[in-house]
Amino acid sequence: MTATEGMINVTGGKVWYQKHEGEGTGTPVIILHGGPGSSHYSMQDLKILAKDRPVIFYDQLGCGKSERPNDTALWHIDRFVEELGQVREALNLDEVHILGHSWGTTLAAAYLLTKPAGVKSVIFSSPCLSAPLWAEDQERNRKLLPEDVQAVLKECEENGTTDSEAYKKATAEFNKMFVCRLDPMPAFLKEGAKYRSPEVYNIMWGPSEFHVTGNLKSFDCTQQLKEIEIPSLYTCGRYDEATPESTQSFSELTPHSAFHVFEESAHMPYIEEPEQYVNVISEFLRHND
Repeated sequence: MTATEGMINVTGGKVWYQKHEGEGTGTPVIILHGGPGSSHYSMQDLKILAKDRPVIFYDQLGCGKSERPNDTALWHIDRFVEELGQVREALNLDEVHILGHSWGTTLAAAYLLTKPAGVKSVIFSSPCLSAPLWAEDQERNRKLLPEDVQAVLKECEENGTTDSEAYKKATAEFNKMFVCRLDPMPAFLKEGAKYRSPEVYNIMWGPSEFHVTGNLKSFDCTQQLKEIEIPSLYTCGRYDEATPESTQSFSELTPHSAFHVFEESAHMPYIEEPEQYVNVISEFLRHND
């Protein structure tokens, strides 16, 4: 297995990429990480997919190992869609599979709706394809938290103190149930915090997974999912903040799609059930090469 990396010029700055290649000659897959403003860091073990095909990671502008320009006008979905096209062009990815996770699925859908050539299939892993629906789902999820935790969240949101320690602690309780259920949380995940950009996340999304105040607040492409005609796989965890009900409903709106639930996972099945996740993804990609 070989890994190469470098920087690519995109609108607003330079982004870092890494390409893993083994013996496999399958169509390359490009991984779109979550966030916005997160990085490829938590998904790096998916380089195991390179036994069948080249695997490309890149950190979106503003986070990870990419440049972090000080220009808030850059943080909107259309620029990230443009960036994905620029990365594909720079790496000569004429034919490609796309695997998006969380916000990466928002980006994947918005990109596919521009009707780019050469995309063989798409994987929507723990999808967010409607911010209003996501917010509704999290309202329901919050009601499953202990009442004292719910009270802290509500109070901080009403008082505008979502940057307080109390809010962060309460958010951590939500994350234990609906983001990653491994206990203890893997140490390597904590390491990844330094690669995140809270600024990009806040501008585009908000102060937490479940309090959506950013410029994606009204994003909803559910009415256009019928236009995605390439093979599509929708996956989520049984306890995912991207709920099985919503994920299945997106799948039903997409013509050539399949749906899979990882029974022991929340929002990070690639870490919570890595073997199962890789098997499901590999089989889908092989089938659509």
